[in-house]
Amino acid sequence: MYQLEQPIFFYVLLAIPVLVVLFLWVLVWRKQTQRKFADSNLLKKLSPNRSVFKGILKVLVLSLALACLSFALVNPKIGTKIETVKREGVDVVFALDVSKSMLAEDIAPSRLEKSKQLITQIINSLAGDRIGIIGYAGSAFPQVPITTDFSSAKLFLSSMDTDMVSSQGTAITEAISMAKTYYNDEEQTNRVLFIISDGEDHEGNVSEIVDEASKLGIKIYTIGVGTLQGAPIPIKRNGVLQFYKRDENNEQVITRLNEETLKEIASNADGEYINGSNTKEVVETVTAILNGMDKKEFESKQFTDFKDQFQWFLGGALFLLMLDVLFLERKTSWLQKLNLFNEGD
Repeated sequence: MYQLEQPIFFYVLLAIPVLVVLFLWVLVWRKQTQRKFADSNLLKKLSPNRSVFKGILKVLVLSLALACLSFALVNPKIGTKIETVKREGVDVVFALDVSKSMLAEDIAPSRLEKSKQLITQIINSLAGDRIGIIGYAGSAFPQVPITTDFSSAKLFLSSMDTDMVSSQGTAITEAISMAKTYYNDEEQTNRVLFIISDGEDHEGNVSEIVDEASKLGIKIYTIGVGTLQGAPIPIKRNGVLQFYKRDENNEQVITRLNEETLKEIASNADGEYINGSNTKEVVETVTAILNGMDKKEFESKQFTDFKDQFQWFLGGALFLLMLDVLFLERKTSWLQKLNLFNEGD
């Protein structure tokens, strides 16, 4: 197991292509400038020991030094000790709606991004609980299995988008059915499912599947994201707006928050509907709900001792920089004596 303390310093790697481009530009500029003063054959006689290969080698060594320096600044840490830790918590599963209607921007920056922010903040407020994440649109898919690894869960959450499911719609029934398979601890009495959605384009008979979930002890809470006034659905490419989604009559589609569906689902599953417009209020409400539940004690194995590894990369960077200084842009005399290519014969 490893950790990256300061991953932002990976941006130092961008200096490598800049260095290569600058080196190539200097080569071209030098060659053009030299042609103005002397013939190429004459230049070879004037500077017979100059080596182009050595220049390339120096740039390569300097690039490797920059790469090592970048990793040293990031400071990767490797776990060296595994311990069994006892924790108390609830099994919490998030079902995130990734249908196209979640692209609407009636809540900044968009319904989908707002939903991911809500889940992230809720995860940050959890302690000993286990979490899982499901994505759904026209069908449901498992994104993160039930786990205590919050960091990995948030990483996979951040990558979720509306292109993950080809079939559109909002198959809440499939999401609930999949959630039933997530709760793998039969002794866990409190099982919670949070459905984060705008509630639109709902498909299927929800009441039946909700009743089945309730019999398994799953409490369903719904979080509505969007506004009642609604907004058009922007279709973007590389972050640039191309057009707004239209229906078969070529009329602009306006998607609205369907609170009634979400309230009905929560009510039938002994849960509660939460309006997702205010992140702080949502987190406080969810925290109060989970704190009011009985916690089950369970064991999990995790790395508890991480050791810094930056010194290896820093040492490599210093060694390569010293090596770069020692390289001179002239041919190596002992290689010339070998006369590998029979020069001058």
